[in-house]
Amino acid sequence: MSDQAERLRNRLKQTHSQTRARTIAIASGKGGVGKSNFTINFALKLIEKQKRVLIIDMDIGMGNIDILLGVSPTYSFVDLFNHGRTIHDIIESGPKNLSYIAGGSGLTNIFQLDEEKFKYFQSQFDSLIASYDFILFDMGAGATNDSLHFITAADEAIVVTTPEPTSITDAYAMIKHLVRRENTLPISVLVNRSLKEQRDSSFTRLHMVVERFLDKQVTPLGVIPDDRAVLKSVNRQEPFVLAHPTSKASKSMEIVVRDYLSQQEGIEGLVEDSSFLSKLKRFVFERS
Repeated sequence: MSDQAERLRNRLKQTHSQTRARTIAIASGKGGVGKSNFTINFALKLIEKQKRVLIIDMDIGMGNIDILLGVSPTYSFVDLFNHGRTIHDIIESGPKNLSYIAGGSGLTNIFQLDEEKFKYFQSQFDSLIASYDFILFDMGAGATNDSLHFITAADEAIVVTTPEPTSITDAYAMIKHLVRRENTLPISVLVNRSLKEQRDSSFTRLHMVVERFLDKQVTPLGVIPDDRAVLKSVNRQEPFVLAHPTSKASKSMEIVVRDYLSQQEGIEGLVEDSSFLSKLKRFVFERS
């Protein structure tokens, strides 16, 4: 494992210092909407576009990124605080050079930290800013006071929903929480498991309600159709964009990532360096 850690360090050292990772919090109003599965396949498609991606499983104690990848991590996010590991020690390697940090167990709330521990997290996270293009936080389902701190500190949020009315309602509730805390946070919506491959009215309905009652514009990230290839891939613990690259879901994910990167071209470089950490510190220590 020391060889793996050394390879990761060497790869990270070869990055350009002016690069700043964009932090994306991926959330959902409830569980079971395919949020973690989306996160993994979204990341792998970004890697296909020559982007460096790190997934951090923030569903501490109940994370499933490693399960979906079919791997057994040596360390987890918990080891950063409980066992004095560095952030580079706990980064694991997945398919296609995907980097990820498992959620682990034994630490129920990373925000119950004193300032000394937070400073350690800050120093460790700072070393990642120039090492990746995107850092994806796979958040636990639902909204807690602490998870909302984390989501609203990110550069942007993606809310994953399905077309079911209860899922749409829960997605609206999540967006409402986020808007009340940080109205300027860019929010996108991904409709998963849609029975309509090209267009889905779910986003339109959600967008209209959000605009009317919250006075907030949310952006459509795209639609992933309901596809048996996804279920097969989950059962095999292999990402569907790798196991079934020509499936409907994989083709839709390609469109989602292509459109997303096209939108990003117009806003790159507009975010201040380390803004995620400064916002997180303000939310955790000044608003608690």
